[in-house]
Amino acid sequence: MRVREIMSEEVLTIGPETPVRDVAAILAAKGISGLPVCDAERHVMGVVSEADILFKEHDPLEGRRGGPLAWLADGTLANAVAKADARTARDAMTIPPVTIRPHQSVAEAARVMTERHINRLPVVKDGVLVGIVTRADLVRAFARPDEELTQEIRGDLLERTLWLDRGTVDVDVVRGAVQLAGTVPKRSDAMLLERLVAKVPGVVDVDSRVTWAVDDTTRRERRELERTL
Repeated sequence: MRVREIMSEEVLTIGPETPVRDVAAILAAKGISGLPVCDAERHVMGVVSEADILFKEHDPLEGRRGGPLAWLADGTLANAVAKADARTARDAMTIPPVTIRPHQSVAEAARVMTERHINRLPVVKDGVLVGIVTRADLVRAFARPDEELTQEIRGDLLERTLWLDRGTVDVDVVRGAVQLAGTVPKRSDAMLLERLVAKVPGVVDVDSRVTWAVDDTTRRERRELERTL
């Protein structure tokens, strides 16, 4: 599943000169936790989140030891001080923005959100904002019905990714648990298929009983394939 399949195309944005007070009002009124900051051509300049606004609620220097030189040498604290003094979205936004492209996988979006501790990703194509994907979108993707998972595995993975003929591998999905059975030409195909199926949003377990006609992997190659996948 690709980001373009679950993203929202209608994205509320703000300009860089929007007052921080207005940004806070929009977040509260719309019940959202962040907004992309875009220029007139919809290039994403940064993102303002609730966390950025909260810097206005306290003094980041309060209780800080070491005096001015200490915080000037501390990039993180200096950034916090700048956000606390922010008057516009340009001053408060987090940069550079973390974005994703429409053709990237939902699994990749989930990885980025988890590792970067963020709740949303602006979706950018050719440098221009085309949508946004949130954690709620990913949760909805994970809750897809078994029939939809079956279609994606058979179509996207077996036929279009691995170029295997229809019927080569039987796919059975029950409450997100996938069972694979059949024979593929190479062992590397069987290993790759199992790994790719496990990354499909909504799949909770994979039981692969797929065999192969030719073992085209050495022990070292199998370890490398497992590591990269």
